[in-house]
Amino acid sequence: MVYLNAVLLGIVEGLTEFLPISSTGHLILVERYLRLCDDPASHFPFSFMVIIQLPAVLAVVLYFWSTLWPFRGDSSHRDRTVLLWIKIAFSVLPAVVLGVLFNDIIEKYLSWEVPVALALVAGGVALLVIEGKSLSVRIPDIEAISFRSGFLVGCFQCLAMFPGVSRSAATIIGAMLLGASRPVAAEFSFFLAIPTMMGATTLTVLKRGLSFTPQEWVLLGIGCVASFITAYGAVAFLMNYIRRHDFRVFGYYRIVLGGIVLAAYFLRSLA
Repeated sequence: MVYLNAVLLGIVEGLTEFLPISSTGHLILVERYLRLCDDPASHFPFSFMVIIQLPAVLAVVLYFWSTLWPFRGDSSHRDRTVLLWIKIAFSVLPAVVLGVLFNDIIEKYLSWEVPVALALVAGGVALLVIEGKSLSVRIPDIEAISFRSGFLVGCFQCLAMFPGVSRSAATIIGAMLLGASRPVAAEFSFFLAIPTMMGATTLTVLKRGLSFTPQEWVLLGIGCVASFITAYGAVAFLMNYIRRHDFRVFGYYRIVLGGIVLAAYFLRSLA
């Protein structure tokens, strides 16, 4: 049963990582029912949820390979790609600094259902408010993102340190407020995920180590495969979806889910 749980958690990660609905929030909620171990003091479930983000990053790299790989095409393509990577690296700095400073505090005090549910609702409301405004598009393509705009989007990304906010939602909302079109906002959000999630995985490995049992290694492998496959499909879906639709459906979904989680929690508290 535990191996099936690893598959399902990997699917949840892959499906939710790049949609603006919070993969961390979903994993925290789902892992309560799809347990990976019986020891409540074990750090493996948290390490699992962070490490399976890495194959989701690889899915983004594969999907956007022609845009992100500099060693193809002519010199102009190479120059544009290198400049894009420099912007990405610059934009991720706020998350790197704050992640190192506050990761332990967030993991200890906020990684449970009520903060996650409140963040889901707040993020859903924010998406609906943004979509209700008539925002002018000043950044029509990825190359038009300046260092200043990218850095500010990186600051928005820091909001996602609060579980349930959604890194994707925070960066997409930030980019749209700064004048990016929906496709550009989503694409830059995906690109920011690459160093951000690689950094989160590295930090977790440095803190927790890789001293997993053979069974835990198998669970990680299963989760990573499931995460990669579903993440690739989720990225493809979102890029096609937002060319014809807005983000309102994700806002409604977040509010409904957050409301259900809060209602269930308070009903259990009264029982």
